[in-house]
Amino acid sequence: MFNKVFSILTFSIIAAAFLSFKNAEPLQEQVEVKWYTWEEAVEASKTEERKVFVDIYTDWCGWCKRMDKNTFSHKSVAKYLNDDFYAVKLNAEQRQDIIFKGHTFKYMKQGRRGYHQLAYELMNGRMSYPTVVVLNEDFERIFIAPGYQEAKDFEYVLRFASEDHYKTKKWQAFLNEEKK
Repeated sequence: MFNKVFSILTFSIIAAAFLSFKNAEPLQEQVEVKWYTWEEAVEASKTEERKVFVDIYTDWCGWCKRMDKNTFSHKSVAKYLNDDFYAVKLNAEQRQDIIFKGHTFKYMKQGRRGYHQLAYELMNGRMSYPTVVVLNEDFERIFIAPGYQEAKDFEYVLRFASEDHYKTKKWQAFLNEEKK
């Protein structure tokens, strides 16, 4: 009797597992963002103008790592970044100099850590991580978006910049219209 009940129970569990896998949505296809260094983005923009998307992060920032894993790896976000921007990863604490528009941006020691002058400039001195800065084709700042953002909300940020809505609307007006 025990063997019969055990067999029926085992069969039921296997059947339920099979049906749940069969009806499950397929896993999201992974699309990787093509990340550029600052210098690579500057060089690439000489042959094809695009807006520049800068992810400013630090190695120790947990929210930065989470954004890499959950937001930037999302298929639609990665596609936007690859198609419409030069996506740059900029470590806010990197030690290497960056020469841009005749100016040398350096690492500045401050306390136990420090910061890179280019990150400081791009973020208007408001050093928090992660922070995204979007620049136009002439490397002029369009906007700064500090903090972690989920992929579904982040698509609005990308559309606001890539479709030039920033030229005619304030961010909140754009967002209100989009979420109607």
